[in-house]
Amino acid sequence: MTRVSPSKPGRDCPLCPRLVAFREEWRAREPSWHNAPVPSFGDADARLLIVGLAPGLRGANRTGRPFTGDYAGDLLYGTLQTYGFARGQFAARPDDGLTLVDARITNAVRCVPPENKPTTAEIATCRQFLSATIAEMPNLRAIVALGRIAHDSVLRALGLKLSAAPFRHGARAQTEPAALFSSYHCSRYNTNTGVLTEAMFHAVFAAVRAEIDSAKEAPTRAAKA
Repeated sequence: MTRVSPSKPGRDCPLCPRLVAFREEWRAREPSWHNAPVPSFGDADARLLIVGLAPGLRGANRTGRPFTGDYAGDLLYGTLQTYGFARGQFAARPDDGLTLVDARITNAVRCVPPENKPTTAEIATCRQFLSATIAEMPNLRAIVALGRIAHDSVLRALGLKLSAAPFRHGARAQTEPAALFSSYHCSRYNTNTGVLTEAMFHAVFAAVRAEIDSAKEAPTRAAKA
């Protein structure tokens, strides 16, 4: 039987049959790709957690690192570098040497879904890993949810109703254990259609940077415990 850890599904996680079938199909077609649940990237001691939707087929599903290998990563990692949450050269491959600074990135759904569209049941099933990821971050101060699905899944993972913080780009909601910031997803579709501009995306992370910096002297959850 496949063992599933609290925050990281095993390579052969069996929980979502449709995603398992899709994963097996791509393992056969592209055996050199990652083709497995994509783990979180970054230190669990970080104060910032960024939550995306799911791995892209030729992005994180291929490379094994969130937002690596597709356009969304260019905008995300470039923005993180601008605001001091990443350093090094991003080259869209997991061995590029890029490191995160006081930040961590994960996905609401860890396996690539067909057509980039996880079902409601798959999102709910995978939420246990998001909940565990949040719980294992003792210094967490801010969560950035990229897109409505990630936003709603974070709220559910925190045990909140969706009405507690309706999705709106640029919104900030005070939740426990961290403030929740919401953004349109940094996908090529959203940027090409003008739904999300670089300035809009930067504004979110400028607010997050201010939030993180203002909390420097506040006691962490680890210190309170």
